[in-house]
Amino acid sequence: MTGVLQSGRPPLVLASTSKIRAKLLEAAGVSFTTEAPGLDEGTMREAISGEKALDPHDVAEVLARAKAEAISDTSAEAYVIGADQVLAFAGKIETKPDSMEAARRQLLDLNGKAHTLHTAVAVATGGETIWAMTETATLTMRKMSPEFIGHYLAAAGGAALTSVGAYQIESVGIQLFDKIEGDYFSILGLPLLPLLDTLRREGVIES
Repeated sequence: MTGVLQSGRPPLVLASTSKIRAKLLEAAGVSFTTEAPGLDEGTMREAISGEKALDPHDVAEVLARAKAEAISDTSAEAYVIGADQVLAFAGKIETKPDSMEAARRQLLDLNGKAHTLHTAVAVATGGETIWAMTETATLTMRKMSPEFIGHYLAAAGGAALTSVGAYQIESVGIQLFDKIEGDYFSILGLPLLPLLDTLRREGVIES
């Protein structure tokens, strides 16, 4: 089915190496290629976050736009999708854990509390963003014992290090939560319905 709605239409590029974002687009029957944007994301986050800087909602959108435009600059005929997620908790922006110990500390901090997840998506063509939006979800973790957190991380394995917050709600990570308020696809990493609507409006996929 993939690509059946795109015959003769402009090429589409996902500026991300995220497996879950690719799976969401594939499941929707969208044909695309993937390309890493090649940005120093850590440095960019530092530059646009922190005291007296952009709020988490805007940080996510700036990063999504930057990723889309970075690929669009070299793929003039294509439409490029960029996306980013920012987890905000206790007045600061969290980053992806770089080790299992960092994941354990992050989960202990979030344990029994609510945090917000800002998921941005942008579409660029000709080197410029033509559309962008950000969805915000509130997720509340249940109160867990340190032992359970350790067992969860053992079950999740390296996947815990691939997302901010060290969880994936589409798999065993759902067991960490008491309450989730927000769009399911956005929490996974891509506000899929408004993105598809934009691609239809731009003629990238059939309307």
